[in-house]
Amino acid sequence: MKQLLVLAAFASASSTSAASPAPIAEHEARVTGVTLHYLVAGHGTPIVLLHGYAETSDMWRPVIEHLSHDHVVIAPDLRGTGGSSKPESGYDKVTLAADVHDLVRSLGYRHVQIVGHDIGMMVAYAYAAKYSDETDTLTLMDAVLPGIGSWQAVWQRADKWHFHFRGPTAERLVAGRERIYLDHFWNDFAADPARSVPEAQRQLYARAYAQPGAMHASFEYFHAFEQDAADFTALSKTKLPMPVLVLAGEKAAGTFLINQARLVATNVHGVVISGAGHWLLEEAPAQTIDELVAFL
Repeated sequence: MKQLLVLAAFASASSTSAASPAPIAEHEARVTGVTLHYLVAGHGTPIVLLHGYAETSDMWRPVIEHLSHDHVVIAPDLRGTGGSSKPESGYDKVTLAADVHDLVRSLGYRHVQIVGHDIGMMVAYAYAAKYSDETDTLTLMDAVLPGIGSWQAVWQRADKWHFHFRGPTAERLVAGRERIYLDHFWNDFAADPARSVPEAQRQLYARAYAQPGAMHASFEYFHAFEQDAADFTALSKTKLPMPVLVLAGEKAAGTFLINQARLVATNVHGVVISGAGHWLLEEAPAQTIDELVAFL
């Protein structure tokens, strides 16, 4: 009986511990000539989470809670977004990957698992391709890889006009109207706008993108696609050796991204999230987080 009570107490303590997420801290680091703001939590082997367009590292907070029990989880704001520096240039994805790599090294880590959504997915691919011997797994979440396969069919679609919307006039048109512009992405790229990015997060992200230099940087992410296409075409000549998970919304990237991933990697597991659009964590949080946790 005593042994059973001890086991029950241990199980209860374990359950309580598992239910209590590690606290999330915020820090800054100077890397490759810019300052990166980042979230960090937990202990163990590192996982790096890279946010996408119209969001910041804050998008990852629900995921950090699930992963930080047995990993250290690092989620930076990419150059140009959130609390990070917003220089005039340096928005090609190889340069952004170098920023993240320097951050990882500055924190004392040599091997990481890396996850990216949207623009962050492109940075994650660049990271895995450039530093393949330091990348244990790669997760790509709903976007396209410039330069891979028939990507131009997406790049030239009429509903992807924002890929080509940039310059001083565009910046003046959006200034003071950042929320209107960003709502286009949150609403039109969701399977159902009512299940997309919630209002509190929209307000947070709109404030972040209204900071001086932030909208210029956001346009430069897309302006760099032609350079990214050239870089990725060259990088794809060497297939990625690490396990790759692809998560794509049924109403968004679908199998397109999975097929792209199979052109650049040898070990790809693709999952189409049923009924979801582009905003996987917001539209289908349970399935998306379950897939991430199982893989990582």
